[in-house]
Amino acid sequence: MNSKNLFMNNSNIIKKYVFLGDTDSINIEIIAKSHNYLKKKIQYVVIGNKKELKEYLIKIKLDIKVNEIADPISFKNYKKTCINIFNTENKHKEKYRNLLNQINLSNELSCSTKFDLVTMPINKSIFKKKIKFIGMTEYLGKINKCETMMLMYGEMFSVIPLTTHINLKNIHKNLNKIKIKKKLNIMMNLLNSKKYKLNFSIFKFLCYNPHCSENATIGNEDKLINQLISKYFKNILGPYPADSAFINFKKNTLFISTYHDQALIPYKIINKKGFNFTLGLNYRRLSPAHGTAKDIKFKNKSDNTSYLACMLS
Repeated sequence: MNSKNLFMNNSNIIKKYVFLGDTDSINIEIIAKSHNYLKKKIQYVVIGNKKELKEYLIKIKLDIKVNEIADPISFKNYKKTCINIFNTENKHKEKYRNLLNQINLSNELSCSTKFDLVTMPINKSIFKKKIKFIGMTEYLGKINKCETMMLMYGEMFSVIPLTTHINLKNIHKNLNKIKIKKKLNIMMNLLNSKKYKLNFSIFKFLCYNPHCSENATIGNEDKLINQLISKYFKNILGPYPADSAFINFKKNTLFISTYHDQALIPYKIINKKGFNFTLGLNYRRLSPAHGTAKDIKFKNKSDNTSYLACMLS
């Protein structure tokens, strides 16, 4: 993956923020096992609860000191040998409210400094049970009052799903001409923005139905997609049957899917160094291409490849 394809920090010393995310996960293990390598290359401040961080490090028996940062904007009293954290107290009984505070603070810091924000995974279900919450991409768009899209950037190919974390039975509601055209216009405007310096030259739209609807005998969705991109988006090819689209591809290819798993499954199997990149914000927000992996917490089985890609891009 060529990090020059994404816009970089202006500072000579690369500085980033890391939202700690859900600590009932592999997040801290990944941060800790990556620290000795990263400390020689960048400076980063973790945004989260110091007590939770220290307790977790004790449980996984990693002897890494934690340093509390006084000023997360100036990085005052930064110590590269330590994991540096800007402590946020858990003021609420509800976990999701504490995490929202951390997300909001992280966003404010990156908006102010333009330093990258790397968000570690969260358990979205604890948010969904309390508030309307689709995902981090959509939430950051909401609080920043801007249109955002999820780009899954990979070293082999990249993907953008037009719908993300919604029930499959509701996807067809987002497949009328007006909604698809609006999303594709937003997508192309963001991808063409000079600040990203993305070099995609091949755009392939994936069919919604199996075998591209088999001449409209399964449904009319793919006929609609074909008519739309043929008329308004000459640089987008397709639509292509999703079951064979990933057999042949070039590294500068961007696949556009109508729903999440259609593209994310082959993306995660084929790409080894990919990450989630949010288009539309006035700073770079990146996130590892995996979940909380609670089932392997404390087992030293986590893979930090995607996290390192976020931190070094």
